[in-house]
Amino acid sequence: MRGFLPLLLLALAVAGAFAQVNPKKMVLQATAYTSSVGETDRTPFVTATGARTRLGVVAVSPDLLPLLPYGTKVRLRDLGSVQGRGRGQFNYLFEGRVFVVADLMHPRMREKVDIWLPDRATALRFGRRYVELEVVEYPRR
Repeated sequence: MRGFLPLLLLALAVAGAFAQVNPKKMVLQATAYTSSVGETDRTPFVTATGARTRLGVVAVSPDLLPLLPYGTKVRLRDLGSVQGRGRGQFNYLFEGRVFVVADLMHPRMREKVDIWLPDRATALRFGRRYVELEVVEYPRR
């Protein structure tokens, strides 16, 4: 009985660390990008994984790649602009759609996601927003 309490505390600590490493839901700042030359490298229609850009592709900042590795399937929900306006305005793009992490943002970005959109006007209207990201499925290792 004496060794039970330290063992229980160790198990809880490990479980807490695992929960932080593999979160199922998180709120992140999001932007949108297109395949225009000014927003990408010299291969504007190819993601970091070699896939073609399309609606349903998400890029993550490098710090999130260990939590959301390439191939992770996620759902998104629009929580509104960073100024607190327009909650749900872009849910029409997200509802019923599973997004996949297939691209990487610039190394200077931290704790952000970038959502590929087919046209620049919509991407500009999207601006900087908060999204709730829910992990649907992690890739097999």
